[in-house]
Amino acid sequence: MAAGRVGRAHGLDGSFYVTRPRAGLLHAGAIVTVAGAAREIVRRAGTDEHPIVRLEGVADRGGAQALRGEELTIAADEAPPLQEGEWWAHELEGCAVLDGGRTVGTVARLIELPSCEVLEVRRPGGGEPLLVPMVSDAIRAVEPQQRRIEIDGSFLGLDEDG
Repeated sequence: MAAGRVGRAHGLDGSFYVTRPRAGLLHAGAIVTVAGAAREIVRRAGTDEHPIVRLEGVADRGGAQALRGEELTIAADEAPPLQEGEWWAHELEGCAVLDGGRTVGTVARLIELPSCEVLEVRRPGGGEPLLVPMVSDAIRAVEPQQRRIEIDGSFLGLDEDG
């Protein structure tokens, strides 16, 4: 599962910023795969929004710069357990979004906002995506195994045409 991407170098020791981070996956001792190689995170600093990591075997600024733009992934079985009612973004991406029997669209991605997480839903006819907040008033059911999410269209202000 995606843990982020290698961003710009930080300092001279091989550390770098992580862009699009999933902070819960980035901790010292975690094994990530980057550019086809498994490496241990030997240093974790910064904030959850702007983490800074250093990987085993990346010892200088040039090494960090060489990895810039590469995706950091972690094995799903290495991820920390989730609480009831929590899901990883990759579990929701691609799920059908329904309002009763009506198809509203497909989840394109999960967006983390300061107040809550939001599903970006691609509409079948194209156009602007629908943003669905992950709050109980908007979401009736999340069933990632069945690849479906049931929403309350009336709460979201959707008319019969969507």
